[in-house]
Amino acid sequence: MSRIVIIGGGESGSGAAVLAKIKGFDVFLSDFSEIKSQYKDILNSYQIDWEEKQHTEDKILDADLVIKSPGVSDKVPLLKKIFDKSIPVISEIEFASKYTNAKLVCITGSNGKTTTTMLVYHLLKNAGLNVGIAGNVGQSFAFQVATKSFDIYVLELSSFQLDGIRDFKADIAILLNITPDHLDRYEYKFQNYIDSKFKIIQNQLDTDAFIFWEHDPVIKQELSKRNVCSTLYPFALEQSENTSAYLDNNELVIKTLKTNLTMSTAELALQGMHNTFNSMAAGLAASIMNVRKETIRQSLQDFKGVEHRLEYVATVKNVKFVNDSKATNVNSCWYALQSINTPIILILGGTDKGNDYTEIEELISSKVKLLIFLGVDNEPLHRFFDDKLKKCIDVNSMEQAVKLAYENAVSGDTVLLSPCCASFDLFQNYEDRGTQFKTCVRNL
Repeated sequence: MSRIVIIGGGESGSGAAVLAKIKGFDVFLSDFSEIKSQYKDILNSYQIDWEEKQHTEDKILDADLVIKSPGVSDKVPLLKKIFDKSIPVISEIEFASKYTNAKLVCITGSNGKTTTTMLVYHLLKNAGLNVGIAGNVGQSFAFQVATKSFDIYVLELSSFQLDGIRDFKADIAILLNITPDHLDRYEYKFQNYIDSKFKIIQNQLDTDAFIFWEHDPVIKQELSKRNVCSTLYPFALEQSENTSAYLDNNELVIKTLKTNLTMSTAELALQGMHNTFNSMAAGLAASIMNVRKETIRQSLQDFKGVEHRLEYVATVKNVKFVNDSKATNVNSCWYALQSINTPIILILGGTDKGNDYTEIEELISSKVKLLIFLGVDNEPLHRFFDDKLKKCIDVNSMEQAVKLAYENAVSGDTVLLSPCCASFDLFQNYEDRGTQFKTCVRNL
C-alpha cells in the first residue's frame, strides 16, 4: 500500500486525507500548528493518523507522496528535506482531480476570483446543473470528491494551489487579471507569480476554453510569448475582432457560437467596472456550458454579493461604512477606492507582502481625507504615506479604528476598510477582520 503524507491540517489537508483514506492509502497528516477541533473530528471519524504542533520527520520522510496544503511554503526546512529525498509533492487540487471525471471550471486572478467563482456557481446552479463549489471557497475539492458526486465543479484557485499541479486540467479556465501579490512567496519576482497564475491553462487542449481579460497588460504580454492550445474567449470594455464579451453603449454583450445575449449594465446585480468584468467572465463560462441566455440574464440580475468584498455594512448619521476586508492586496484597494464617490476615511494595514502603494497614491490623494493604519508594524505604510497625506493615525484594534474613523467623519463621508495587507498580525483571517469591523460599526 502506498503511503501518503499530508502537510497541513486545515480544510485542504483534512479533505485530502479523507480522500486518500477512502482510496485505500496509508495516510498520515502532520501540522506544525494546532489543528482546529472540527478537522480533528473529521480525521478521527475516518481513523486517520495525525499529529499537531510538531513534524515527526521519520513518519514524514518515508512517504511515497506528499500532499502539501497551499498555506505551507516550499521554503520551510521540512519541505527542503522532502525535496532532497525526491519525494513527489503535489497539491490537494491535483490529487482530487485524479479521482473525478467531473467538468472543472477554474477561476484565478489577483482580484475578483471569489465573486466570479460564486457567480459562476450561481449561474450553473440556476440552470439546474449538478454542480459543486470548492477550492478557496466552501468545503475542499478533495473532501467533496471523496463524499459527494457532482458533474461539474467550480473551483476558485489561488496561485499557491496552482503551484502544486502537474496533470490537473481545467475544462474552462478563467484568468481575470494579474497584479503584484504574494511576492514574499515568489522571491519578490513578479514573473514567478505570473507563471504561477498561468498554470491555470496548463494541460488544456483545443477543446477546452480560456476566458481572460483581453486588455490586462500582463496577460496581453504573456499571451504574446506563450503557445496557448485552448480556445480563447477574451472579454473587454470595447469590442475588437475576437472579443467574446464587451460593452456597447451601456449594454453588456456576450457573443459565442452558442449565445448572443445583450442586457443593460444597470440590470446587473453587481455594479462597478470590476464587477462588470466578473459578470462577463461568468456569463461566458455559463454560455460555454450551454446555459440558456434567459437563465444567464436572470442569474446576473439576482446574484447576491460576496461577504467582505465591498460589502455595505450600515449608515450611521449619514456616514456610510463599507467592509472590503477581502482586499488583501493593493489592486483590490484600488478597485474599492475607484468605486466610491464621496470623501473617504480609509482603514488599511496588516501583514505587508512586499506591497508597492504607488498604484493607489493618486486615488488616496484625491479621495482620502484620513488614513488609519491598523497593524502590528505600520512602518512600511508610514514610509510611503507620511509625506503624501496630512493625517495618518496608528491603531492596534478594530474597535479603536472604527471609533476614530467615526469621530473624524462628517455627514456624507464613507469609512472604508480596505487593508491592502494580509490579516494574520491581529486577526485569524480576513473574515475575522471583516466580522470585527461589522460588529464595531453596529455597536456605534
